[in-house]
Amino acid sequence: MSTPQFAAQPYAGIATFGRCPHVIAPTSADVAVLGVPYDSSTSYRSGTRFGPRAIREQSLLLWGYNNVLQTAPFRTLRVVDAGDVDVVPVDILATHRQIEAAADGWLATGAKLLTLGGDHSISLPLLRSHVRRHGPVAVLHFDAHPDTWDSEYPGHKYSHGTPFIRAIEEGLIDTAAYVQLGIRGPTNGPEDYTDALRLGARMITLDEFRGRTMPEVLHEVQRLVGERPTYVTLDIDCVDPAFAPGTGTPEVGGFTSWEILQLVRGLKGFNLVGFDLVEVSPPFDPTGITSILAANLAFEFLSLLAVGST
Repeated sequence: MSTPQFAAQPYAGIATFGRCPHVIAPTSADVAVLGVPYDSSTSYRSGTRFGPRAIREQSLLLWGYNNVLQTAPFRTLRVVDAGDVDVVPVDILATHRQIEAAADGWLATGAKLLTLGGDHSISLPLLRSHVRRHGPVAVLHFDAHPDTWDSEYPGHKYSHGTPFIRAIEEGLIDTAAYVQLGIRGPTNGPEDYTDALRLGARMITLDEFRGRTMPEVLHEVQRLVGERPTYVTLDIDCVDPAFAPGTGTPEVGGFTSWEILQLVRGLKGFNLVGFDLVEVSPPFDPTGITSILAANLAFEFLSLLAVGST
């Protein structure tokens, strides 16, 4: 089990995630926290390459016990900080190969991955690695945007707006259990939503979410996913920029911090096989509130795994 030194002050010491051991080579662990400091496929404001470092820094505020889920994940699980993937800022395909290699190495040990981005393009290689281990997965996709465009730049198939259409084309996602939550904002046209629906996504827009109760939404998600191996990808821009301003493509009118925490906690009991948390951009987060929220969401993911292991 990991043994973070929570007695240390949050401003002191080396900022591994939750003060967990820094272990680069894949080894025996329950969970590996992996950073991917890549943001070269963003379409508006860059800066998410600094996300993993900022989230780790704010994770020093995590004291270890989750009072809602009643678990202490750092004590229940052996959690290691696996460092960062060696990305190639000028080459998205080379970066994807590096991500897959790192993910494959850790998954082969039996560890689960909690990956900190970086932009949302990193979800595609992570899904490839998880599907090699589990087969096609259910995907819970928290986001302001569908990220199912065929291309953002003519002739270029890979960017942070295309990971899920590529994943569906590659057969990585069980589209009977692909749920998008929090979609909102202006688009180029109605096809931005209808294309996602045509690909098989169950899109729960923010407007629909506001018209229902949270238990109703979670019950539907549970019904769609069932016992399938489930991968969770969370773009921080699903949260309203009033609560998470540090992101590259902000959209007004999103989830509150409390709502996204409740939605993640509501995944208790799901067959969760992996997580990524992306699009935290510290240059646009002067007070650190986005990174603080991201660190707490990562802690909730770990808590779900801890509850599931007992």
